[in-house]
Amino acid sequence: MTAARNSFHSKMLPVRQFTHNGQPPLLTKPAARAAGTSIGLSRSPLQQVRPAREAARMYFMALATDYDGTLADHGTVSPESLEALKRFRDTGRKLLLVTGRELPDLKRVFPHTDLFDKIVAENGALLYSPDTEEEKPVAPAPPPEFVERLRAKGVDNLSVGRSIVATWEPHQKAALEAINELGLELEIIFNKGAVMILPTGVNKATGLKAALKEMQLSLLNVVAVGDAENDHALLRSCGCGAAVANALPAVKDTADFALKGERGAGVEELIERIIAEDYGFCANSLHQVQIGEGDDGPVSIAPPDVLLIAGSSGIGKSTLATALSERLREKRFQFCVFDPEGDYEDLEGAVTVGSGSVTPTERQVLELLANPDENVVVSALGYELKERPAFFAELMSDISALRARTGRPHWLIIDEAHHLMPAPRDSASLALSDDRSGTIMITVHPDSVSPTALSAVTAVAALGPKGREAIETFCAAIGEDPPDGLDEVRAEDEVLFWRRSTEDQVQRIRVEKPKQVRKRHTRKYAEGHLGEDASFYFRGPENKLNLRAHNLIMFLQIAEGIDDETWEHHLRAGDYSKWFAERIGDPELAEEAAGIEEDRSLVPAESRKRVAEAVRRRYTAPASEKD
Repeated sequence: MTAARNSFHSKMLPVRQFTHNGQPPLLTKPAARAAGTSIGLSRSPLQQVRPAREAARMYFMALATDYDGTLADHGTVSPESLEALKRFRDTGRKLLLVTGRELPDLKRVFPHTDLFDKIVAENGALLYSPDTEEEKPVAPAPPPEFVERLRAKGVDNLSVGRSIVATWEPHQKAALEAINELGLELEIIFNKGAVMILPTGVNKATGLKAALKEMQLSLLNVVAVGDAENDHALLRSCGCGAAVANALPAVKDTADFALKGERGAGVEELIERIIAEDYGFCANSLHQVQIGEGDDGPVSIAPPDVLLIAGSSGIGKSTLATALSERLREKRFQFCVFDPEGDYEDLEGAVTVGSGSVTPTERQVLELLANPDENVVVSALGYELKERPAFFAELMSDISALRARTGRPHWLIIDEAHHLMPAPRDSASLALSDDRSGTIMITVHPDSVSPTALSAVTAVAALGPKGREAIETFCAAIGEDPPDGLDEVRAEDEVLFWRRSTEDQVQRIRVEKPKQVRKRHTRKYAEGHLGEDASFYFRGPENKLNLRAHNLIMFLQIAEGIDDETWEHHLRAGDYSKWFAERIGDPELAEEAAGIEEDRSLVPAESRKRVAEAVRRRYTAPASEKD
């Protein structure tokens, strides 16, 4: 019997059907998964004219199918369906069977369990690995007194598994009475006449999640298919849900779309669509990430996209990236942030590896990313600027392999992309994979980023008064003409958004704002390694010295030891306030330093003391505190 499903989730909306011409379905399901037409784009991301790229990374990595009434017809799976399952596995994807049957009963009627990577039996209560024959209960055994009470009430058509107790209608009344009389935390799940009793909260969705955790896969990368009441939770939990043509009407309402074929024929149809189109056949709004709001409505990016966020320093690029990270968390996407400057060490919902004094290791990052529910910030602040591309390339090689195997992390956020993927390095030395979808690159200098990386960009968000120049610089770097619409006047709080296609011109949008209060991250400037162009140089009169301060702590140490003449030379020239304003990006510190510079009554010892106090007040103490 198939596993029963709860009906306690969101309200149902129209189902989406396949069309005869092979185009993506047009109607979507629940409000939370409204169609791509509701996201403010003229067409879905995969229908956009996108830059030519190598074969795309697989997005839907696994199929989870119900057994009775879905894959099987009266308990039997056809040879055609078995061949379709084999074709699916040959693509490198995974197969999971999710059924309400008890395992011995399933093995009796279905001798091909070895086709599946995992089997979730007893409606989510038992995991079975066909390759090792390991059985792993994920729910407690049924209380003996409950089974005895049912039999005492005349329920003779009874089956007892490792966790499940199953019977048929109309014995649900006796089961409910027994549960209440004994005060048990059990619930009844229906499945086309079957009555299944399980511990509260155990269903096909929870069982599938437990199986996927062992396989290091995310629910977002799974397509599920079913037919009966006990499949509602399963279909809602996955990245895409399908219903075979013989499914109950309520199940079709829950699904993203209904298949044309019944039972095994429907599963075969689904498999062919996944192999042929992958993400494109089910691009529902669950996978869309809103970046902002335009005149025509919300503007979003999707897993096939590569977004470039560009603009001058201090204009809000990392703020937008933070807002996008929040949207990714809301959508259950896993993300990994490459953070060369220490701007994201306080990012909510993510674990930071590395700091200004400790360099991260590949093993640390990969161990965290092995858990689909864990987001990671990789801080490269402890590396010298020249060391960062090599570290990034080495780590990217492993992460690309992880993405090819699991589809995760779903999104990579690469800050200061010109540091990590500099233009002079070729794609081989950067270890860039053929497909770079699901990536957000952030930079001040698009022309300093590897052309190979830029060629994959599908959309650009340009911030600040120099947004036009940023898009023009990007276009020059990839050898394309700038888009139309750059000359139009825009409001001060608007961002230029351009999707690289043959039809769309630049839009003016208001971008998402982060909910979390972003702290100014002091480690970047207090302990990190600022680049040569951002460091302070104590040179003194006639350039007698050349002492480089690559962070604020080093600045204070050098300032304490240099002679008065060198200190005064830079003080009277206003060099300290200029560095604080232009390179550190702290106007308040710059203003305080300018006041000290202008006070001619201060002797060198006193001016040093006041500048040092101003720096330590803002940076040194916070940098040593735990965030």
